[in-house]
Amino acid sequence: MRPKNRLIVVRRAPGAPQRGILSAGNLRLACALGRAGTTIFKREGDGSTPVATIDLISAWHRPGRMRLPATRLPVRRIRSGVDGWCDAPTHAAYNRPVRLPFPASAESMARADRLYDFVVVLDWNMRRRGRGRGSAIFLHIARPGYPPTAGCVAVSPADMQRLSPFLSPGTRLRVER
Repeated sequence: MRPKNRLIVVRRAPGAPQRGILSAGNLRLACALGRAGTTIFKREGDGSTPVATIDLISAWHRPGRMRLPATRLPVRRIRSGVDGWCDAPTHAAYNRPVRLPFPASAESMARADRLYDFVVVLDWNMRRRGRGRGSAIFLHIARPGYPPTAGCVAVSPADMQRLSPFLSPGTRLRVER
């Protein structure tokens, strides 16, 4: 059984389905959720955050934009114009990191905004992929004011630093209804 401190729990905020409260140990942090709230029937492009218990796999960091959080997850450096993530359900690289330029639909990990300055890859539809079940479901940096995400969980840069000691192999993130 996993120790209790190796579980990060996200609950919807009362009256605000696109906002959440993230709990890790004694921390209680505001977070943004998908524009369509949460769902148990996640589909590509639906704007929902999946209700599930999801392993943390690894992280990506964009040097020069944010101090590297103190995580024990394996961290890859984001390279501008090189690193992307495939979101094309019919492509063999669906929901995988890819090298840009890429022949199918893929988003750049080196975004103009700060959302992916530090991003945690969650095991949503990764190890057991299903076409169209959703891609690029991450724990990442929130926009100011916590507007909804495309289906990810997002926290402020300061809160990501506070959360980083909990980010390690074996940790799971549980999104509840």
